[in-house]
This record gives sequence, C-alpha cells and structure tokens, in this order.
Amino acid sequence: MDFITINSGNRTEEFALKQVAKQATSSLMYRLGKTLILASVCVEREPVSEDFLPLVVQFLEKSYAAGKIPGGFVKREGRAQDFEILTSRLIDRTLRPLFPKDYRYPTQITLMVLSHDIENDLQVSALNAASAALFLAHIAPIKSVGACRIARVDNEFIINPSASLLNQSSLDLFVSGTKESLNMIEMRSLGQKLNALEEPLMLEALELAQKSLKETCTLYEEAFTPYQNELLFKESEGIALNERLLDLLTNQYFDEIIKGIESSALSERENVFNEIARKISEAHSEFSLEEIELSLEKVKKTEIRRMIIQDKIRPDKRALEEVRPISIESNLLPMAHSSILFTRGQTQSLVVGVLGTDNDAQTHENLEHKAPIKERFMFHYNFPPFCVGEASSIGAASRRELGHGNLAKRALETSIKNKEQVIRLVSEILESNGSSSMASVCAGSLALYASGVEIYDLVAGVAMGMVSEGQDHAILSDISGLEDAEGDMDFKIAGNLEGITAMQMDTKMSGIKLEILYQALLQAKEAREHILKIMHEAKEKIVINFSHLPTTEIFNVAPDKIVEIIGQGGRVIKEIVEKFEVKIDLNKPSGEVKIMGNKERVLKTKEFILNYLHSLDQELEQYAIDEVLEAQVKRIVDFGAFLSLPKGGEGLLRKQNMDRCQVVLKEGDSIRCRVISFNKGKIALDLA
Repeated sequence: MDFITINSGNRTEEFALKQVAKQATSSLMYRLGKTLILASVCVEREPVSEDFLPLVVQFLEKSYAAGKIPGGFVKREGRAQDFEILTSRLIDRTLRPLFPKDYRYPTQITLMVLSHDIENDLQVSALNAASAALFLAHIAPIKSVGACRIARVDNEFIINPSASLLNQSSLDLFVSGTKESLNMIEMRSLGQKLNALEEPLMLEALELAQKSLKETCTLYEEAFTPYQNELLFKESEGIALNERLLDLLTNQYFDEIIKGIESSALSERENVFNEIARKISEAHSEFSLEEIELSLEKVKKTEIRRMIIQDKIRPDKRALEEVRPISIESNLLPMAHSSILFTRGQTQSLVVGVLGTDNDAQTHENLEHKAPIKERFMFHYNFPPFCVGEASSIGAASRRELGHGNLAKRALETSIKNKEQVIRLVSEILESNGSSSMASVCAGSLALYASGVEIYDLVAGVAMGMVSEGQDHAILSDISGLEDAEGDMDFKIAGNLEGITAMQMDTKMSGIKLEILYQALLQAKEAREHILKIMHEAKEKIVINFSHLPTTEIFNVAPDKIVEIIGQGGRVIKEIVEKFEVKIDLNKPSGEVKIMGNKERVLKTKEFILNYLHSLDQELEQYAIDEVLEAQVKRIVDFGAFLSLPKGGEGLLRKQNMDRCQVVLKEGDSIRCRVISFNKGKIALDLA
C-alpha cells in the first residue's frame, strides 16, 4: 500500500493507494478528517463502435457513513437521491471534457462515501477523489483536475468553508478545473435576502478559485505521476476524411447545407441533412454512409463556426449579442394558483405554480444533515420528447431534468421573501431550441409573483455560448440548440439588474480562461437587462386571482385540545378536512392550528373548530364528580368502552373497571355509571 498526503490551503487530504478494490483499473481510499470516500475507475478493454464517450459516473452515499439506518419501511439504500444524482453530474461535467474526442472505451467511475463528518464538503472531496483515481488509471492523456468551493461571509471570500461557515455565507460557488483554466462552475446566492453578486465580485471569486486550483492540481500531478498505470489510449489524429467527398459537399450541396443550418427546428434540420446524405449515397456508391455523415458533419460545423467568427452572424441571422423574440402569457390554467407561458424563439416553457402547507414539503435524508430536512421550495423541470419533435414515450425524470430543475430552483430561491412558505413550481417544456432551463427561470419568477408570493425582485436567465478558433473567439447571447451543440461553452447565468443569483458553466474544451468568462458575464448582463424589461412589462399586466389563491390561518388552542380536534383514530380531523376541503397542520406541543385553503373555507373551518371545542367544554360543565348517570354503550375498544351520556357528550369506561366487576358489555347496552374525573377534556367513568 502507498500513502500520499496533500496539504493544499486549509485542507489535508490523504490518499491510500492499492489498499482496497485492487481488481479495478485504479482505486484509492480518500480521507479528509473523518470523511472517507472509496474511488474506483474500471475500464473495458474493447472500445464501442458508437460515436460517443461511454463514461458513467456514480456517486453513492451509504447511511452507515453517518451512523444512520435508512428511514422508511425498507432499511436498505434504494434508488439514488437527488443529491447523489446532482453530485454525479457535477463530477461527470468536470471530467468529460478532459477525454480525447475519439476515446471509446466504456469507463465507470464510482465514488462510495463510507464515512462522513458533516463539516467537510462532500462534493469537493468526491471530485478530488475521482480526479486522482482517473489520473492514476492513466487510461488516456488526461490532465489532473481539482475542485474548490468559495463562500462569502461578512464581505470576505473564503476558500473551502466548513459546513457551518457556508450556512453563514451569501455565496455558494463551486468551481473545478485544471491548473491553467476552469472547466465547470456551479453558483447560487444564499441567505434570507436576494444577495445577487455583482460581476466584478464574481470575477474576483473566480480568480481566487483559479489560484487555489492551480496549487492543488500542481501538487496532485507531482504526487501521483510516479504511481500512474501504463498509458492505455493514446489520442489519435482523428479519422482522415475523404477530400473528394468534402469537395463534393462544398461545391454541389453547399446551398442545401446552408438551408439545413438555417432551419430553426431540430427535426426540420435533421430531415434536411438526412436527405443530403441519402442523395449522395444514391449518386455515389463509392462512399459509405458513415463517410458521408462524418464529412457532412465536418462541413456543417466548419461553416457554422466560420459564420460566427468571421461574419459575426449566427445561423438564425441574429447578431452575436441579440436575444430571440420573447412573448409572455399568464393565467392560462384556471385551476392552478398561477401559470405563465414564456416563449423565447422556439423555446417555450409553461411554468405552473401551486402553494401548499408544511405537510406538502418534500422530506430528504442525506449525509449532509443530521436529521431529515424539508424542502419547502420545489422546482420540477420536465422535458417531454414532443418538445423536440421526437416520437417516444414520457418516462421518469432523467438526470438532466433533475439538474435543470435544480438550477432553476437555485436561481429563484433567494428571491422569495418568506422562506417558510411551501411552493411547487413545475416547468413543462413544450418546445425546445436551446436555453430551456433559462426560460424556466424567467417563467418561474413571474409564476411566483402571479401566485401572490412576495419576492424581492424578478429574476431572469440567459444561456451564453462561445465559439473559438485559434486565438479568435466569439461570445453568443441566448444560444439556440444548434449553437449549443456546435459551440464550445454553455454558460447559464440568472439574476436581476443588480447581479447574479445562479450560474452554471460547462465546456467541451479542456477549460475556459477567466477573461473569456468575464466577457461572457458582462454580455449576459446586457441580455438580462433586455429580458427583465420585457418581464416587468408583463408583470404589470398579471392579474393575481386572490380569491382562488390559498390563504393560511394560524391560531392557538390549549395543547390538550389538539387530541379533540384529531379525534379517535383521526376521525374528527378527517371529517373536517373532507367537509371544508382544506388542509390542516396541528402542533401538539404548542397547540398551534394551521389551516390552508380557499379563504372562505378556511374561515369557516376555524369557526367550526372553535365552536366544536366550545361545545365539548359545555358538555363537560353539565356533569359533576360522583354524579350517577344512565349511559348507553356507543362502541367497544381494546382499552374499554365509550358511553353516550344523557346530557350530551361521551365518557370512557376503562377495561380494568369492567373486569373488576366482571361485566361484559356490547354496543347498545344501557348501564348505570358514575363520573369519577375530568382529564384533558375527557370524562372518566366507573360502574355505579
């Protein structure tokens, strides 16, 4: 076993090599304080023929890592939780750009959390462990990468804060990259206020992250290089394309290629290029279909990038900074609490808002928190196949859908004033041609307002792209699906006029320089200002239907009265909920009653509950201790019998009292009994 210690900044990371999982291509045990992660890389020796990178990343939390047994009926870890999926995506998006373009060996990277101290950052640790295991596997000439998190407490930036410090922060910035550049960013604002971060401060935070990553990656390379496996895959020069076929496409089919490039819909564009390939295949049998498709893709990509870099014009004829036309409609769905249809070009998001009670909040269990946590603001993003013209069925939420929903949630979360309010927003993507997650942010912000939710400000989102050739590059505002597919960067930025509330950056290159990122941030601000102007105009036209919106009424009763509202086996509260069509939350220790629903129904429910409790009190006042009564058996239970009393109400004759007198009762029997006590609103009886 080999043991490596890395001291970088405020972290001491330990890596145990060749200790466990020795049959994997590479494996290590990562340790930071009391956090231990097993990282393994497994590679199949036979490449696949499909044209994609066969990389799978799995991040797995084990409940025993925090000394817990899984909650729920089944005491075994089941399907991946949202945090596990989002962390897997975080690692995948960091590592994927580092692989050679023609790498085709199926590769599985697995991160298992075996022990966790909640003060340590699991995502930073997991990415660093994955990076080290991949570097040691040496399956391709892949650079070492690292990760860090930046917080901002009392206007000071902090690198890799503890969990308690992050809870005090107004910023959560996760950055990964090499020692030369950044290749993945996740950011959100934190706190009770909006806390949007201005662009110059964002650049300062990114510079701090780059400095930290340079130190970390340099140390990793120096420490791990002597332990690398023998190189498995050497990057090739790529497939040599047929020059005669390229000339044919450029000279005879160029106009049709341009027509395909300028087609705005994905399905329409695919039809054009499929038709070109079919024509060439029929006319020139000497070329294989694979050759034709590869050459066609090459000509298409070259022309798109030339148009953008040299002509400063985009496939849909927009200028580089131009945002597509926007339209906004509200109150489309009469039964929802809010609904906004946001259309930008050929991207369309219908966001529906629903308000709920505490019982509607989503409960999560993970290693980051000692107890289950409640997610009060939920944002669910759905991408049905028909939105891009695909003929396939709708299934469970994909990793991508979870990731996009999480990004939209992070963008809007701090804009909500009352963080205790339970809100669910659902974005249904009805049409997609790029930037659907940012359309969801725009529609979601307006949906919050239309639901009567108090917000600090509207938040808008825009996706920025980049195309680079040599020393030249162009930044694109509001990228389309084609520009996303053929470009080098996808940089989603959301915020208000003051600054940024959330952002996410991915790249197909090995990394992006800071000066390019800052240029994109400034250009995104201009686009955001344009979008927000349109959103504010739409906001003024929104009519909030307060009569349809749920209202919440909170009042207190004596804590011992809560059981009366619940009733035997929940009978009373079920009847109240069904009768008035409301939701009720009860707090036994404090006596708090929270009713939510239609305003008129809520007020009637409150009146009913108070009158019901008052009537019970009046019933008690009619009886005296030692009073003898003629009562009728109402129902038999395990612990006794409930008796209907002659002046109203009911009392309990306990089983031990019946057993003492050797009395056997059945429902409907009449019996003489005596009042012996009043306890928490209940009348206790004995046989007379």
